[in-house]
Amino acid sequence: MTPNPRQPFFDAIATAWDGWQDMPGQTAKLGAAFRHFGIQPSETVLDIGCGTGNLVQALLPVLGAEGAIVALDISPVMLAQARLKIADPRVTWHEAAADRIPMPDASCDRIICFASWPHFENPSDVLNEFRRVLRDGGHVHILHLISKEEVNRIHASAHPSVRADHLAPASEVAPLFTRAGFTVLETVDDDDRYLLTATKLEGERPREP
Repeated sequence: MTPNPRQPFFDAIATAWDGWQDMPGQTAKLGAAFRHFGIQPSETVLDIGCGTGNLVQALLPVLGAEGAIVALDISPVMLAQARLKIADPRVTWHEAAADRIPMPDASCDRIICFASWPHFENPSDVLNEFRRVLRDGGHVHILHLISKEEVNRIHASAHPSVRADHLAPASEVAPLFTRAGFTVLETVDDDDRYLLTATKLEGERPREP
């Protein structure tokens, strides 16, 4: 497998990452998002691009003893930082890419891509994997707590490995989900937030482009 050129960049910023965030504000906004999503205590949630575990940390109080989180990231240093903060048996951590998810078919109820979608080089392959591991009736959420313009401004001034990682308008991302066999339920693309929610319906199959 070809190494991801972004990994060294994310490794390098891992120890500084949390210091760049408004952690109380982020946690509050994530909590509101979880309530909007209707996450149930017994769900198995896949966190794609988990970074230092901030979404995991915010999500754990929502889940009950029977709930679980599978957290993936390409950066071993980001994962190491997450493990330092979070020692909960409901969480499993994996160094893995979004197009090679180490989970069986139909094994999770929900997938959340928090601040990670622009970094996927092959979104069609990623969505095929999402569809494989998601149970019928499960949901996928692409979530940013800032506007796409702000996301793209940050990336444009960052390291060359992520400079071209552009977040497209939700109206352009939605057809990718439709072609991959999902039904798009909601899009929000404004000055404060970016959200796309889609579901895998029972028996649904990918559609022709």
